[in-house]
Amino acid sequence: MKLKNISTAILASLLGVVAMAQEKKNNHDQEINALIKKMTVEEKVGQMAQITLDVIGKGNDRYTSFEPLQLDQDEMKKALGDYHIGSVLNTANNRALSKEKWFDIIKEIQDFSIDKTRLGIPNIYGVDEIHGATYTAGATMFPQQIAQGAARNPELTKRGAEITAYETRASNIPWSFSPVLDLGMDPRFSRMWESFGEDPYLCTVLGVAAIDGYEGEDNDISDPTKVAVSLKHFLGYHATISGKDRTPSYIPEDALREYHLPAFKAAIEAGAHTIMINSGIINGVPVHANYELLTKLLKEELGFEGLVVTDWADIENLHRRDRIAATDKEAIMLAINAGIDMSMIPYNYEVFCDGLIALVKEGKVKEARLDDAVRRILKVKYALGLFENPNTNHKDYPEFGSKKHEQDSYDMAAEAITLLKNENNILPLKKGTKVLVTGPNANSMRTLNGAWTYSWQGEKTPEFAEQYNTILEAVQQINGEENTVFVEGVSYKMDGSYYEEEKNDFDKAIEAAKGVDVIFLCLGENTYTEKPGDLNDLYISDDQTELALKLAETGKPVVLILNEGRPRIISKFERQTSAIVQTYLPGNFGGDALADILFGEVNPSGKLPYTYPRYPNATIPYIHKPSEEQKKAEGVYNYEADYNPQFRFGFGLSYTTFEYSNLKLSAQTIKKGADVEVSVEVENIGKRIGKEVVELYTSDKYASSVTPDVKRLRRFQKIELKPGERKTVKFVLHPKDMSYFGQNGKEILEAGAFEVIINDLVKEFNVTQ
Repeated sequence: MKLKNISTAILASLLGVVAMAQEKKNNHDQEINALIKKMTVEEKVGQMAQITLDVIGKGNDRYTSFEPLQLDQDEMKKALGDYHIGSVLNTANNRALSKEKWFDIIKEIQDFSIDKTRLGIPNIYGVDEIHGATYTAGATMFPQQIAQGAARNPELTKRGAEITAYETRASNIPWSFSPVLDLGMDPRFSRMWESFGEDPYLCTVLGVAAIDGYEGEDNDISDPTKVAVSLKHFLGYHATISGKDRTPSYIPEDALREYHLPAFKAAIEAGAHTIMINSGIINGVPVHANYELLTKLLKEELGFEGLVVTDWADIENLHRRDRIAATDKEAIMLAINAGIDMSMIPYNYEVFCDGLIALVKEGKVKEARLDDAVRRILKVKYALGLFENPNTNHKDYPEFGSKKHEQDSYDMAAEAITLLKNENNILPLKKGTKVLVTGPNANSMRTLNGAWTYSWQGEKTPEFAEQYNTILEAVQQINGEENTVFVEGVSYKMDGSYYEEEKNDFDKAIEAAKGVDVIFLCLGENTYTEKPGDLNDLYISDDQTELALKLAETGKPVVLILNEGRPRIISKFERQTSAIVQTYLPGNFGGDALADILFGEVNPSGKLPYTYPRYPNATIPYIHKPSEEQKKAEGVYNYEADYNPQFRFGFGLSYTTFEYSNLKLSAQTIKKGADVEVSVEVENIGKRIGKEVVELYTSDKYASSVTPDVKRLRRFQKIELKPGERKTVKFVLHPKDMSYFGQNGKEILEAGAFEVIINDLVKEFNVTQ
C-alpha cells in the first residue's frame, strides 16, 4: 500500500504506533540501564554464564528408558539461585524431547528465574536448531545447509528458516545457534556440510535469507514465531591447515577479509542478534582470546551491538587445550577482556563465576566490561520479549510438523539433489523397471539427515523418523515392491564410529544384480560432526569401493546415488557408473525427492556448492590462483599445474537442455566506481519444463597488488522455463564486485580489464580512472 493512498486518520494512527514502538525501545534502554545499576557483580557474572541442561536435569533415558527427564531442584537452586545463571542450552542426555516436554522444562526454569531470584531476570534458552527444530520430536527436518547451497534458491532457504523458527518457538525455545556462515572450502573438514558451500557470495546470499526467515526481515524477534539467531563461527573456522576440527589456521589479512568476512558482515548488517565464536586458532592465537578480532573488528569496525557467545567449553580450552593461559582464571580474563559476553561453560560454572568475580575484585577485568556484556545480553532478552512473555506454548502453534511444512522440506530437497552424470540419458527410468537397491545408505533415515538430528551425532534418528521413507522405501513406493530388490551388501556399524563398516550379504548383492535391469548403488557416509567426524582418507571406503567395482563387473548399468556430507572421492570407480546423483544430506523427505527424480516426476536442478575433487591431494576449490591451473611452459623445464576436479563448482545436469545467448553489457568501458548492467538470454530447447541456475562470474585480468583469482561468483538467479520458453536474465555489478583486498586489509578498486562469464559466454569490459 502506497503512502499517498493512506487516509490522514490511518496515517496518524500508524505514526502513533511507530512512536510507541520507538518509545518502547527507548524504555528498554532505560530499563536495562536501571537493571544493571541494581545488579551486584555476582549477578552480572551469572548473566554471562551459560550451562547445559544436564547440569540441572536428570533422567530422560540417561541410564534407562523408563526414567523421565526432570529438573533437579537442588542443582537448579544452586545454579540459577546462588550463582544467578542467566542462560541454559542444549537438550538433556543428547536426546530430542517432545514439544510438550520442552514447554514444561523451560517453563520451570523461567518460573524459577523470574519468581525465585532477587531481580527476576528471565533465562534465555538456546539450542542448535540447524536444519529444523533438530531436538524436538515430530519437528520438520529440512535438508542440511550444504544441500540448500545446491538448491541455490534463497526463497526456499528463507522459508525453511521461517518454519524452523516457528517450530523452535513451539518448543518454547527462543534462541537458535544457526546459521553457519563458514565457508565449506575443504572437503576433509567434518563440518563442511553445515556450510552453504565454498563461495563467499553464495554463503552471503543464503545466510541473509536464513536470517530473514529466522528473525524476520524487520528483526522483530518479540514475534512469537521468530527466534534470535547466532551466526557461526566467527571467523575462519573451516579454514584449518590439517582439515580437522578445531585445529590451527593461518589466514593472512587479505584472505580473511576477501573470503571469510563477507557473509558475517552482511549478516550483521541484516540485524542478527547474536554471534558464536570460532573454536580454533588463527595465526597462533585462539580466537576466543583475540581482542583484535572480537573487539576491534567485530564490535568496533563492523559495529556489532549484539551478544557474543563462546562455543562449547572454549574458555576453559584456552587453558586446558590451547595452553595460552596457565590457569582457568587467566583463561577467563583473556576471553572476557577480548570481547566475550557469554560463556558456554557448559558444566563447571563455579570455576567460571568464582574466577570472574575474583578478577573484577582484583581489577584485572573492569566492571565496565561486565556492564557492556550484560547490557548486550539483556538487550537480546528484551528484544525476544522474555520479560513480558517468557514462554511460548505449543498449543498456540497448530502448524507444527504439518503437511504444509513437510511439503516445503520436500521442495527444498527436490531442488537441491544434483545430477552429476547421465550417460545415454539412462535417467529418468520408467516405472516398473527391475532395479536392485543396494549399499549402506539405501535403507537409512540416519544418513539422509546427518548429524544434529534428534541427537548430536544423529545416531538416535531411527527412533524418531520411522514414519518417513528411506531411499529404498521411496523407490518401492514409486516403482513397486515387486520391481525393487534390496540387498545391503555393505552396512555401517551403527554403534561405532561413523567410518566403521562391515560386509553384509556382499556376495548376495552381486548375485542379485545379475537379475535386474538397473542397479541403484547408494554410497556415502554415516553421520558425524565436529571432532568425531575427522578423517584420514578422503577416498570413499574400501568396502564401498569394492562393492561398486564388483557390481559394475556384472555389466548392468550402475546409478551411483551419493548420500554424504562432504565429497568423498569416487575416481576409483566413477568411470564404471552410468549415472551419478548427489543427494547431500536431504532430510526426512530426501528419499521421496530422490525417487521422484530417478523416475522422472521431478526434473533435477541442483548445482554443486563445492568443488568435487578427483584425488586426495587435489582439493583445490574453484576460487584459486592462475598458477594452480598453469599451462605447460615452453623450454627445458615443463612446469604445469593440473586443475582437474571430478566435478566443478556450480555443475549440475538437467533432463532438459538450456541454451545461453546474447550476453550483453551496458558499456564496454566504464569509469571507476560505476555500475555495469549485464543481461543474458536463456532458452529451454528441450522437451521438459525445468529450472536453471544462471550464474554470473567475473575475472580480473590483472591486479597490481595481489594475484587475482581465476574467477569469482558475483550473482546467481534460479529460473523456471517451459519447453521453447526464453527469458532475459538481468544483473547489476557494483564497484565492490570489481574490488579486492590488499595485504594490508584495505579494499582496492583499480582500473583495468575485466571479464564477465555466464555459462560458456564471455564479455570483456574496461574500467578507467
